[in-house]
Amino acid sequence: MSFNSLGLSNALLKAISKQGYTSPTPIQQKAIPLILEGKDLLASAQTGTGKTAGFTLPMLQILSQGRQLRNRPIRALVLTPTRELAAQVYANVKAYSEFLDIRSAVIFGGVNQKPQVSTLRNGVDVLVATPGRLLDLQNQRLLSLSNIEILVLDEADRMLDMGFLRDIKRIIDLMPARRQNLLFSATFSKEIKKLASEFLHHPASVKASPENTTVDIIEQKAYRVAKDKKTGLIIKLIAEGNWKQVLVFTRTKHGANKLCKKMVAAGISAAAIHGNKTQSARTKALAGFKNNAIRVLVATDIAARGLDIPLLPHVVNFELPNVSEDYVHRIGRTGRAGARGEALSLVSADETTFLRDIEKLVGLKIPVEIVEGFEPDPNASTSPIKQGQGRGRNRNANRSRSSKAQKNHSHKGGGGQSRRPKRNRNRRSNDARN
Repeated sequence: MSFNSLGLSNALLKAISKQGYTSPTPIQQKAIPLILEGKDLLASAQTGTGKTAGFTLPMLQILSQGRQLRNRPIRALVLTPTRELAAQVYANVKAYSEFLDIRSAVIFGGVNQKPQVSTLRNGVDVLVATPGRLLDLQNQRLLSLSNIEILVLDEADRMLDMGFLRDIKRIIDLMPARRQNLLFSATFSKEIKKLASEFLHHPASVKASPENTTVDIIEQKAYRVAKDKKTGLIIKLIAEGNWKQVLVFTRTKHGANKLCKKMVAAGISAAAIHGNKTQSARTKALAGFKNNAIRVLVATDIAARGLDIPLLPHVVNFELPNVSEDYVHRIGRTGRAGARGEALSLVSADETTFLRDIEKLVGLKIPVEIVEGFEPDPNASTSPIKQGQGRGRNRNANRSRSSKAQKNHSHKGGGGQSRRPKRNRNRRSNDARN
């Protein structure tokens, strides 16, 4: 099948061709015709399989064929959970709309709002945003959602995990009741399906692959290792394997900073990216990683969504996620666009249950190895690590900041301080306030 057969305009086909795409992915084949028909949609596909183009292309076509209103009010809104994903989606919107009379903008927290406000005042057809900054500007009456025709929730399950449920409902209440709603994600929890049922109207449902499966071309492997030997093992693997570009995931911000420092001390260029980093620091770290100036990027799960790094060869779980679905998103940073990739996990005794849960979720027995000199501790407990354990002072500090943010919620225009499932209560990043 070619893009020509999907009913897209010549302007969009020209933009697609310029990007080097020749044929649509399965999710694009299934989603684009349904969206062009005006249907609400609940779409699930593996990460890295073209979900963004799956909703962006038909959205742009609908807007370009519609009646252009005076002053260009916002007609389409794309909500994302993180700043990095917002920037990525915006870049795609810009690329695909190159030959259309469509204006777009992106807004997120962590940066000065003045340039964003200036762009909005010039008129915007498509707005890509994180919930906190969107509500902040709306509360300042600097934007209006009264003309929204299309709403897209990208990585909707992650937004629920990060505490955006209340913000999403507030945003929906600010829009016209009659609009097209599109939910795209690699995984859908029971909670997000319940949310979808509250505002989608007779939605079509498409799946490009079974939910929670991992890309076949990603080689997955686990190393059993003592917890205190993990740092030495990962440094050994990177150095001896001469790996040039490695994305490493930790469970906490403190853990990311600590591992990054040890990497640098071992002569491996590295940078950390997480919710406590300023947006400029995050942007600089990501840019350095993409252009190979930085060899290792150490990240928390905010980076599992929104990092599109072409041909990323290695993803390492320094610590397994305690939410199995996050494993799918983490390793999905490699093996993108048909390229091969390798995903390694360092598993200590107290992560045994996490590994078993992940294998059950993805329906795969992950091969396990032991490296001489880095053997697991035979006396270590296999009881699962408690959520938040090991954070020490940072745990209390995060609680204090969260409490303070809640008290200032009305002043700051909404910060994502909403209820969420207990299992995710300690996973909030600063993105949830921006």
